[in-house]
Amino acid sequence: MNNTIEENNIKALCKGDQRAFEVLFLYYQPKLVYFLTGFIKDAELARDMAQDIFMSVWNNKDKLTEIKSFKAYIFKMGKNAICNYYDHSLINKKFVAEQLTRPVDFENTEELIFAQQLQTLIDMTVSKMPNQRKLIYTMSRIDGLSNNEIAEKLNINKRTVENHLTAALADIRKTIKICIMLFL
Repeated sequence: MNNTIEENNIKALCKGDQRAFEVLFLYYQPKLVYFLTGFIKDAELARDMAQDIFMSVWNNKDKLTEIKSFKAYIFKMGKNAICNYYDHSLINKKFVAEQLTRPVDFENTEELIFAQQLQTLIDMTVSKMPNQRKLIYTMSRIDGLSNNEIAEKLNINKRTVENHLTAALADIRKTIKICIMLFL
């Protein structure tokens, strides 16, 4: 996109022109998704992040009057989104590590019993899954392998792995939902 067209679209966007926003979105969104995917290695999450970035652009369109390069602006927002993603991931990992090292509070035995029963229910559901689905679920959730690693080890397509995981999680949710309905 040449500078003149971009500048005209930015000016129109500042005034609330939806068509100008669409032009900028259609041109830059695929590039932004590609950029984000390169860092976070999750295309679906990258699309969500890009969507959030463009929503922010639209919601703050009146503040874009000082922008000379929409490309620089949007990729700066992408860089910030990546930083926020990794900051959040680090905080989350630190929290999980602290929870694992914290002694278990046995005073709240009701929660402990519920957690054990829930895990037993999940284990029973997994044991009844077809062999391939059970194997993929175990490799993902127990062994902690990524979808790519599972696909490589089993010599199958990554999409097949994703489909099996989706089906496995749907089976688990369905079983839990049925049990909750029975006990309520």
